Amino acid sequence: MEQWEYLTTFLEATAKKKEVKEFIKNTFDKKAKRHSPEAMIPKLNEYGKQGWELVHMEPVPRLGGKEDIQFDQHSWSNQYFCVFKRREAGTSMPVHVAHPPQAQQQQAPAQQQPTQSTPSTES
Repeated sequence: MEQWEYLTTFLEATAKKKEVKEFIKNTFDKKAKRHSPEAMIPKLNEYGKQGWELVHMEPVPRLGGKEDIQFDQHSWSNQYFCVFKRREAGTSMPVHVAHPPQAQQQQAPAQQQPTQSTPSTES
């Protein structure tokens, strides 16, 4: 039976590191701004290489020191709550076998039988 494991984490869109700025410039041909969301892609790719698939990402207004979230509609944020999943090791993956469409038997059109007409009686 197929089973999944999940990972939750916070990612920050911050383009402070030189390699992140270069990644954005080379990949998207644009200058990285301080909080470009593209700055998260190298980290997302790392998770992907480990088999994790991003299934949910949501901006978080403010993350507290105890990893609590402050909801304030008047604040800006570059932090995102992410949920990843991957297949648990040793669990089976469902197999889908595609069957080719069955050839439709070509049926010859039914031959028309001559219609018998009833003789008319002339008077």
